[in-house]
Amino acid sequence: MKITLNQDARFAETEITVCCAEVDEDILRILSMLRVYDRKLTGTKDGDTFIIDARRILYIDSVDRHTFFYTADSVYESTLRLYELEERLGGMDFLRVSKSAIVNFLRIRSIRPDFGGRMRLTLENGEALDVSRQYAGAIREKLKRLEKGEGRG
Repeated sequence: MKITLNQDARFAETEITVCCAEVDEDILRILSMLRVYDRKLTGTKDGDTFIIDARRILYIDSVDRHTFFYTADSVYESTLRLYELEERLGGMDFLRVSKSAIVNFLRIRSIRPDFGGRMRLTLENGEALDVSRQYAGAIREKLKRLEKGEGRG
């Protein structure tokens, strides 16, 4: 793989061009990582690759070593692993809620305490997610910051 960096103050914005003989899984993975920095994710559905604004994502989960992200109306498969998405989306309002799921905090409609220190989240589309006891503290901390008027973060 050849990587070229061309730094010039005349460029108004950063542009990344990927030139390849064929789009394979490695290329899709690289594009997915780049899109996150632009607040975009690349996901596949029915053989097509889509570029999705991360703010549209309700939650992300991992099933049988495959990672999926869910919007209000679609499901997309990602080439990135759950921990990679967690790292890249952590600066936004995405929080881990279980070993296999990350939720977009801004897309939560309601939060209900559950047995054993767990929580149940209802998302904007009515879908429910369980928060394991191990991760419930992060949700509580985020709620405290909101109540104090600290907003994001």
